[in-house]
Amino acid sequence: MARPTLTRLLLAPAAAVAALIGFAAAPAQAAAWSSSDQWGNWTTSDGYVLYNNIWGSGAGTQTIWANSASDWGVSANHPGTGGIKSYPNAKKTVNKPISSLSSLSSTYDVTVPSSGAYNTSYDIWDSDYDYEVMLWVNYNGAVGPLGTSQGTVSLGGHTWDVYKGDNGANEVFSFLRTSDSASGTVDILPVLKWIKDTKGWWGDETIGDVQFGYEITSSPGGLDFVTKGFGVSAS
Repeated sequence: MARPTLTRLLLAPAAAVAALIGFAAAPAQAAAWSSSDQWGNWTTSDGYVLYNNIWGSGAGTQTIWANSASDWGVSANHPGTGGIKSYPNAKKTVNKPISSLSSLSSTYDVTVPSSGAYNTSYDIWDSDYDYEVMLWVNYNGAVGPLGTSQGTVSLGGHTWDVYKGDNGANEVFSFLRTSDSASGTVDILPVLKWIKDTKGWWGDETIGDVQFGYEITSSPGGLDFVTKGFGVSAS
């Protein structure tokens, strides 16, 4: 599923931002930065952006903390109802056409709860936000991708169940890992080239944001999501 991007949300009406004023959750731990604000964000010295991103309706409270893009986490208490509540994430902006990329890869290392409904995912956007590529590396509870099944494919060091859909604002290509993974490396470029060259679902798009985080539907009682490693390498 798509969710609003940082660029769009920073332009949201003040009334929308005010909807979550009063959310008060203590930081998960002492950290260089933390925020319980709906759109709280922080830019690291090496150019990553951390973003609380509580965007769905019926959300509860959520606090993000970070020391860096590879050391951050979220404490979230969202009710046990349907519908995505948030996508706290770290992102790196690439801004290169697919054809000009010789490599694009990422590492991840996370600790996620055994309860709740969520997915741990990459969210990769073209620079115009017309296309969204989701790579789910693990997921739990009543969650599912947008669109219809396109079969199974092995790409970038993983095997994925592929779905293709449209949310009315952009096309969404979802790749769900066939077995959960808490850590690893994803070679992202072969996935993007498969969409472009093998399936013809898009052209030579300029890749904008590579985001990684937790798409949370429910986490009643309060659950912790911890990123112990994350980085994006592009050339």
